[in-house]
Amino acid sequence: MELAQLRYFVAVVEEGGFTRAGARLHVSQPGVSAQVAQLERELGQRLLDRSGRRVTPTEAGRAVLAYARAALAAVEGVRRTAEEFSGLLRGRVALGLVPGAAGAVVDGFDVVEVLGAFHDEHPGVEISLSEDTSERMLAALLRGELDLAVVGLPGEPPPGVSCQVVLDEPLVAAVREDDPLVAAAVNGGIPLAALRGRALIGLPRGTGLRAVLERACAQAGFAPRVDFEAAAPAVLVRLAARGLGVAVVPSGAESAAGPRADVDTGSGSGSGSGSGSGLCALRITEPELTGKVALAWRTDGPSGPAARKLLERLRSGAPGRPAP
Repeated sequence: MELAQLRYFVAVVEEGGFTRAGARLHVSQPGVSAQVAQLERELGQRLLDRSGRRVTPTEAGRAVLAYARAALAAVEGVRRTAEEFSGLLRGRVALGLVPGAAGAVVDGFDVVEVLGAFHDEHPGVEISLSEDTSERMLAALLRGELDLAVVGLPGEPPPGVSCQVVLDEPLVAAVREDDPLVAAAVNGGIPLAALRGRALIGLPRGTGLRAVLERACAQAGFAPRVDFEAAAPAVLVRLAARGLGVAVVPSGAESAAGPRADVDTGSGSGSGSGSGSGLCALRITEPELTGKVALAWRTDGPSGPAARKLLERLRSGAPGRPAP
């Protein structure tokens, strides 16, 4: 049994097919198939079900998969430890980001700038970036598929995950200035109940801010009617500027509507000033809703020295403190 066989087997399971696994490993599809078949012959068990459109592990394959991953992780740990003693930091760090996090600078916390400085100091470290919903990234952290993640935090982090909040902003309702909500606003705010039955524009299910909205609406006795979803707050605001509904976004995101929308802060009790095509950002009150974005990692810490060093850099550049 060879490590390459285990690596190919794990890749086929994770990619759901031999062709995609080969592309990931930069190996031809026949080469991957031959190595996995050899592994099956050596073990005397069929590890993969090839009968469907997607290749899936058999019962024996699922049992073997955990050990295969552990073996590969152990070998990687040996390599990283040896390199750490040599004084040359190498390895790979998997970092997950909520959409838009890479392009945002919050209170001096600039992910791109931190990654750039880290790469300058440690050019031998490969950093893999991915975007996904907060729910899936938190699960990936616990499974060890991600080392670090910048996530939306709807409440307390799940057991086994530690967080440092980097953004804590109130949520606002971004609407066109001719929307009835603007005229009904008091001191620039509207109660959450005013959104009952309204067409809302929000982040997808599984994101932290969407969870905050749904939880608050449920406590208020209604389900939010979300007609449009988008992963980036800037897109939500543009949809609202088009008059397609009420965008529920963090305060400040309404400025992403672009130069064609004259955004008003909604600070008055009546309609905002503007050209008729602008936006007003109305504070959501009764209750006030806030959206938190946090740097997250496994409580027991990342396994590799490169990920631990990057976590240290990110935490030193983040404005907040660890979440309870």
